[in-house]
Amino acid sequence: MVNIPEYFAGKNVLISGATGFMGKVLLEKLLRSCPDVRCVYVLVRSKAGQSPRQRIADVLNCKLFERLQDEQPGFAEKIVAVNSDLTLPDLDLSRDDQSVLSDGVHVVFHCAATVRFNEPLKSVAFCFCSLLLVRLLYVSLLLSSFGSSWMDDDLVSTLTPKLIGERPNTYTYTKALAEYLVQQEAGDLNVAIVRPSIVGASWKEPFPGWIDNFNGPSGIFIAAGKGILRTMRASNDAVADLVPVDVVINATLAAAWFSGSQARPKNILVYNCTTGGINPFHWGEVEYCINMTFKTNPLEQAFRRPNVNLRSNPFTNQYWTTVSHTLPALLYDGYLRLMGRKPR
Repeated sequence: MVNIPEYFAGKNVLISGATGFMGKVLLEKLLRSCPDVRCVYVLVRSKAGQSPRQRIADVLNCKLFERLQDEQPGFAEKIVAVNSDLTLPDLDLSRDDQSVLSDGVHVVFHCAATVRFNEPLKSVAFCFCSLLLVRLLYVSLLLSSFGSSWMDDDLVSTLTPKLIGERPNTYTYTKALAEYLVQQEAGDLNVAIVRPSIVGASWKEPFPGWIDNFNGPSGIFIAAGKGILRTMRASNDAVADLVPVDVVINATLAAAWFSGSQARPKNILVYNCTTGGINPFHWGEVEYCINMTFKTNPLEQAFRRPNVNLRSNPFTNQYWTTVSHTLPALLYDGYLRLMGRKPR
């Protein structure tokens, strides 16, 4: 059985969501650890007046890719930006691009997703694109789409609670629906599903602590460190199932390698990439670490001294929200107005 770099050597890979948090780390790790990969196609849509090529160029200029640039100066030549929009029919791919991808791609990583937990179902297009290697030679293009374009907004809003059932939001519902579509449409393709828990900053690669957004736990940590967030409703005993992004990406590459190196299993392999089961970290510990870390190493331009507290009682939390968040914000905005400045 070949190792992971040998498996990807000479292969063409397709990545959706390459401009997102996890997609960037996947792109960097794949090119750095598998230097003989032939080509990496990335599906990117035009945005804010920037073409797909310009958007990828901006991605490659960030600090995440500095190590790769030092080790492989010509790595960018392997990256091909393909104009695509996953919310449109046929992913908005041109005929030529469809032909190139269906004939030449061996492995696909589908990383594109919305990070909004309560995205209206009306605006979510379930487009599943897989171009996966089968028996090293045969590549199939599967396109499945589900939409609610024939429903008006009121009808979709009325049906949403019935559709999601006991799930907390549309994010988890659409994740489950996507997995169901994958299992129904996979056919003879070797498919693997990786389920990460709460993805945070990198542990080791390409360097410790890399992150490029304030989504998820990072936003909570920074807001607490700035002294803006002082109270949050949570149980101290609940597990904060955080997992570093580089651990998730390593697992994803390994899952693709294993699936592509084996005969197709009877059932699709699902990998739960989490830490809570073997190395639980509780929210009470998170609270302590945040307060101690930012008191020892304060952030620049902090609003107040960091002192976040977790409270499980909703009424107690609401009281402290009013006292610690709402009233100070109103007072500070009033001060800014008196000084002739714009309220924040």
